[in-house]
Amino acid sequence: MKNVALIFAGGTGSRLTSGTVPKQFLILSGKPVIIHTLEYFQFSPLIDSICVVCLESRIPQLKSLLARYDISKADIVIPGGTTGQESIFLGLQAIYEHDSDPADTLVLIHDGVRPLISDKTVTDCVECARKNGNAITVTNAIETIMAAGDDGNIDTVIDRTRARLVRAPQCFFLKDIYEAHLRAQKEGYTQAIDSATLMRHYGHRLFTVDGPAENIKITTASDYYMARAIMDARENSQIFGL
Repeated sequence: MKNVALIFAGGTGSRLTSGTVPKQFLILSGKPVIIHTLEYFQFSPLIDSICVVCLESRIPQLKSLLARYDISKADIVIPGGTTGQESIFLGLQAIYEHDSDPADTLVLIHDGVRPLISDKTVTDCVECARKNGNAITVTNAIETIMAAGDDGNIDTVIDRTRARLVRAPQCFFLKDIYEAHLRAQKEGYTQAIDSATLMRHYGHRLFTVDGPAENIKITTASDYYMARAIMDARENSQIFGL
């Protein structure tokens, strides 16, 4: 029985307008974003190893950071593909090649630029997936969600009490998610925006885990400043007991 974190850190940060620094390497509260993310999995007693899928040109920098911050569980570091779906597949393939029992190995797929998770989220995902076969981290929708038609007009108003924002980690048994990716490649299905979408597309029933509302993905400049404010608040609460 093994639990592996698959961290996708292959984005270039084009929407963040941060110059030449990819968003996962931006400094946040004294550390690169990717290190904040990795430390949750490094320090969790439930996680056995970590695979990081990274921009090929940034792998030397990443390996230097892994050594500097003693992220010893990161035993697989590979370059990503041209899309997020391809990059995740490459990570899964690398884990699969190193694994002796993919039917009993859980993979927690997580964004490298989602550094505001919690120890409890990691634990809850593993426990839910071991019990139900998978675990998708979600948070409640706090605003009205509407679906628009092709003409841009409102088509459906979604019941907010039932709506959830899908986040990460997303946890599956290695055999299940790997086979889903192989099937998608065979059928030319490339439109999955995340692993939950892919698994749902192939008929898997998905189970949810409630995660923290602040578990945002740093995609834009406003996301970065929001994450920095949240981390500052966390640090102040520890220092001043607020």
